[in-house]
Amino acid sequence: MDLGPIKAQRLNGTEEFHSNGKALGFNVGDFWSWSVSDLVSNASRGILAEYIVGRAIGADLEIRDEWGAYDLRTPEGTRIEVKSAAYLQTWFQKRLSPISFNCKKHQYWNPEKNEQSVEHGRFSDVYVFALLDHTDKKTVNPLDLSQWKFFVVPTAWLDARKGSQRSITLASLRRSFSETAWQDLAERVKMAAEVNQKIRGGEEVLFSQNP
Repeated sequence: MDLGPIKAQRLNGTEEFHSNGKALGFNVGDFWSWSVSDLVSNASRGILAEYIVGRAIGADLEIRDEWGAYDLRTPEGTRIEVKSAAYLQTWFQKRLSPISFNCKKHQYWNPEKNEQSVEHGRFSDVYVFALLDHTDKKTVNPLDLSQWKFFVVPTAWLDARKGSQRSITLASLRRSFSETAWQDLAERVKMAAEVNQKIRGGEEVLFSQNP
């Protein structure tokens, strides 16, 4: 009996639910519409952020690896971790949410061995912090990529910073990095990956402006 990992196959949404060979009149697309139509919610927004960053950088988006050590990889091999935040939530708010991104070191799951990594770390070359930068609930639309702003940060910079190793605020990011629009992400990721290599190699890098 083979109990190895299952290799998922990409679905297109038309696959029918069935019983004993008989189609039941609903499909995977109906399930997707039911489960992830709320793109402002924290869980859906985080996955959406990975997807739109992946589209910008030309990543392989065949199937999302939920348990991977990092989120995306560029065609050149740069490993990307994506974190998202937003001022607006789906629930009632007395005020806009303060912006802070999780950047803590973590373990990853190895599905081939069914084991968690021993090492705690950051396993990417670059972090992309994705902010849904919109403050009007009547017009917020995560599909409008002009409502998003991104901060592209070499992972080595996070490892070396003297501040919190668990999270980073928007104010802290803005002190060293400028905002990036979606259409400029690919080039900015390449630049950040080069800076990451320099830091890992012991070079001193000034962060008075975005790398």
